[in-house]
Amino acid sequence: MLTIHSLKLIGLSVATAAVLSSCTDDDNTLIEEPILETKTLFTSNTADGNISYYDVTNRDAISSTTLVTASTAADGIYYDEDQDVIVQVSRSEIAIEGFLNLSLQSNNASIAPGILGTSDMESPREMAVKNDFYVVADNANAQGRFFVYQRTANIFTLRNTITTDFKVWGIAFHGNDLYAVVDADNELAVFTNFLSTTTDGELMASKRVVVEGIIRTHGLTYDDDSDTMVMTDIGDAANTQDDGGFHVITGFTGKFNALADGDTLTIANQIRISGPNTFLGNPVDVAYDGETGTVFIAEAGNAGGRVLAFEGFGNGGDIAPFMNKDLAGASAVYFED
Repeated sequence: MLTIHSLKLIGLSVATAAVLSSCTDDDNTLIEEPILETKTLFTSNTADGNISYYDVTNRDAISSTTLVTASTAADGIYYDEDQDVIVQVSRSEIAIEGFLNLSLQSNNASIAPGILGTSDMESPREMAVKNDFYVVADNANAQGRFFVYQRTANIFTLRNTITTDFKVWGIAFHGNDLYAVVDADNELAVFTNFLSTTTDGELMASKRVVVEGIIRTHGLTYDDDSDTMVMTDIGDAANTQDDGGFHVITGFTGKFNALADGDTLTIANQIRISGPNTFLGNPVDVAYDGETGTVFIAEAGNAGGRVLAFEGFGNGGDIAPFMNKDLAGASAVYFED
């Protein structure tokens, strides 16, 4: 099996050989060509708790690898490329679990966690990572909670638990600020300097804004290089098949900072993708490749679950995905290039 690391090495070797052997002009001047880099999408699901990841470097030749875990349901997922560690939030074990040496694992291999945490949560959802801090949103009740873990060696230690006044789901860091969707609503909230709160207790959002066009949001992701925020809309929770969508907000920082608490980010400042051709019914999580402008979706409802990818969506509308893979109970996606 071609692993993540081996694919990158192969890409580097092929590109280097091409440059050395044939990339010269008429004056024998060396012409540099771009080096192929592997792009990988990691996924979790609530159907069996296994981890699947897709090599999406070439949209015409997408391959997948599945790793079998002891969890029966899982959600938030993250890959630490420097340490070759995949981390996911186990709903069945209500704990964060880290798996070592991902690139050495073969397809359908059974893996056991090498980095363990305590079972503190009730209904964990998405995870956001900042340095060695891993924040998990817990959706157990109307007062959402954030469980803040710190990784040291092979242990996830609960540092503190923060409670807020709305249900939570998707979360993402933008610098030191934590952005969170207001679940069961159409709002986006921010907690400035989130990790500076080091004790248990309540913490109110620094600002909440309404995102026009969204009925009920679940997933979000932020790409720093392109300053793009992407949010999902599951529509009516009773319709899991065809009323979902996602919103792309370019130039996000300036648009968000210009709004006061309680203001509305108008649809004119966003791009909305929705409609029957999208296969979006219950898009619960999202990832974004800022280099290619590709949006990846964990679709939990349509046909029982899918992993979707969109690009070239321009001004939005009813656009078909270029990637459409069945994944029962798809719950989380994380993109790594």
